[in-house]
Amino acid sequence: MDVRIEDQPGFRRRIVITPNSDRSTCEVEDDYHHMKVSLIHDGERATQVEALMIRVPWTTCPGARAVAEATFTDIRLDAFARRGEKKANCTHLHDLAIWAAAHALDAASTCYDVFVSDPVDGLSAAELRRNGTALLRWNVSGFTIVDPPVLAGLPLTGINEWIATRDPAGQEAARILRWACLLAHGRQRARRKLSYEQADLPAGQCFTFQPERMATAARTFDTFVDFSETGTMPLSH
Repeated sequence: MDVRIEDQPGFRRRIVITPNSDRSTCEVEDDYHHMKVSLIHDGERATQVEALMIRVPWTTCPGARAVAEATFTDIRLDAFARRGEKKANCTHLHDLAIWAAAHALDAASTCYDVFVSDPVDGLSAAELRRNGTALLRWNVSGFTIVDPPVLAGLPLTGINEWIATRDPAGQEAARILRWACLLAHGRQRARRKLSYEQADLPAGQCFTFQPERMATAARTFDTFVDFSETGTMPLSH
């Protein structure tokens, strides 16, 4: 019998989006992040943006809160996804703001759960669930998708054309699963306590990895949580 993905060691990520009459909140937690973005809005525009960083992987990350708030304050909700400056931001706060805006007028909350198993013989299983229902299942080798057949052989970063064929909800789900598959590689770096230079991470990819900030960024290894060992899901507290 196949082992259930939730019983396998690996990366866990939960995203909860909670709309209200004048506020939409999006919160994420995974092995090395716990962050929240709240938008106060008038139904059309974000009049105030509040970013919170509870657990982060780098000492420089908290400085990104002000950048996220400046990027999205006074922006129309339907224009958030077209807002640039993602690499100048914490990419996670940037995503949270976009999801909070996209669901701001929803009637109910949305919860995404993502599982990416640690590789066995170079192969990882990945699954995304929305409100408890499994929507996507992939097998990934390194940074390349092996299954399903429609995506087989494509790099995780090379599936934009396929994503564009899906409806908006499907596009959101696919992007969330792709990002989780990329983030899952950080588990091995965290366990080995690799510095920025040792991990050979790309410069310029986010707020912390901008050239003017990289030299002072230090890893916060003590914030790492292996949810597959604790037997709980992120945000379950």
